[in-house]
Amino acid sequence: MNFTFYTPIKKLIRVFLASCLGLLLLIHPFGQTAQASKSLMSGDFAKDTVFVAKNLKATIALPDDSEDRDASESEALELITGYISRYRNRPKFNGTTSFTTMQTALNAMAGHYKTFKNRPLPEKLKERLNKELSRAEKIVVKEV
Repeated sequence: MNFTFYTPIKKLIRVFLASCLGLLLLIHPFGQTAQASKSLMSGDFAKDTVFVAKNLKATIALPDDSEDRDASESEALELITGYISRYRNRPKFNGTTSFTTMQTALNAMAGHYKTFKNRPLPEKLKERLNKELSRAEKIVVKEV
């Protein structure tokens, strides 16, 4: 006798819980706002090139045993990604000498940071990067 009474209630509870879960799964994603990352690039190619070059030179200049090195390297990778993704597919900029020079330096720096995460930049690479970043800064000022 108890069995016949509890069976419909169990089914009703299961249907109710399944409906609530279904509604929750449908409504939940729509209640959140999308968080787009804020770009550090202004859209002005010359200013962005100088900004990225100066910040990366400051990262390169940090001592190897600096406590801020990890944070600076991750910020550098964000800058590199933002710069390349903003200007790589724009024919007006990607054919310029300044962009090509910057891209060479950025690829070398990002490649080292991604491949050798726990190792500091070698001195030869630091010299090369400083030279290329300075050259890109000078060229972009002349191009504008």
